[in-house]
Amino acid sequence: MRKRIVVAVVLAVLLAASAYAQTTQYFLYVTDTSSNDISAYTINSSTGALTAVSGSPFPAGRGPGGIAVDPRGKFVYVANNGSNNASAYMIDSSTGALSAVSGSPFPVGSNPEGIAVDPTGKFVYVLNSNNRNVSAFTINSSTGTLTAVSGSPFPAGPTPAGVAADPTGRFLYVTNNFGLNVSGYTINPSTGALTTVSGSPFPAGLYPGGIAVDSTGKFLYVASYNNRNVSGYTINPSTGALTTVSGSPFPTGSSPWSIAADPTGKFLYVTNNGSNNVSAYTIDSSTGALTTVSGSPFPAGSNLENIAVDPTGKFVYVANHGSNNVSAYAIGSSTGALTAVSDSPFPSGRGPSGVAIAAITGP
Repeated sequence: MRKRIVVAVVLAVLLAASAYAQTTQYFLYVTDTSSNDISAYTINSSTGALTAVSGSPFPAGRGPGGIAVDPRGKFVYVANNGSNNASAYMIDSSTGALSAVSGSPFPVGSNPEGIAVDPTGKFVYVLNSNNRNVSAFTINSSTGTLTAVSGSPFPAGPTPAGVAADPTGRFLYVTNNFGLNVSGYTINPSTGALTTVSGSPFPAGLYPGGIAVDSTGKFLYVASYNNRNVSGYTINPSTGALTTVSGSPFPTGSSPWSIAADPTGKFLYVTNNGSNNVSAYTIDSSTGALTTVSGSPFPAGSNLENIAVDPTGKFVYVANHGSNNVSAYAIGSSTGALTAVSDSPFPSGRGPSGVAIAAITGP
């Protein structure tokens, strides 16, 4: 009799635990520049395959490009280059469907390009390429509504193109395409206001665009479109100032466009718009130097643009602007090599450009 009681209690505990077990769903969002919408997909967490979300694609402004997701997976923000505004969406945590946030779209400057949400999920930054500045907003954590930060917009260099924040949310970096440099800022943790880092802007190559900070926050990488290379920098943890990594710049394919670092801090990936492939590197954890992964570069679609690594570090996704689809790859956990996911590439809208991934955890 006692054995039956014990078994019953154990089963009850296991059932209760399973009811409250936390699972994470992953959704991929791609801006379709030419069809003025956003393609949404559910990511198969085992295979990396993509399945279109019901209702996808979702309408955006004119010429949507840059896209960012807040760290809680509640909101999506999109820079609409043609309509000079930023669209904001609420993510349905069950389906991944998007619904417009109240007040969206929000006005920004002229020809907005890059967009980023800081790692705390409190602020949004939009690059206004024609105005040489950065619009900053606070995020209403309940509704996703954006409110301009006092003092915004903040000055940048000529034609700001790419933007990235360090993992601590202390620093923000912006590539200035025609300025041939990188602007560095400290982020006020209370207000979101930007203050220029001492020594900024820092020199980069010809037409720097894509930019990424590694997961440790120690290194910054910038793609130089005309130089066919990637510049590496160490980040001063106190000041945010940049120092060139020994051996930098590192060679890429033709017309490198976008950069993404994996969450383990081991690998870096660069899309090559001109040679239609992806360069892969291992990151030296001490120096930040890059070493080409065996088999790199890996083939992709036509005129690929932006790239994202999923939060588990298992998969890579690339927007192929010219072939209207998304390439998906599995990452070799020990080597960083890329292997095409079954059925890749997956169809998107016209002119896919920006890529972002939402991770939503719940019962």
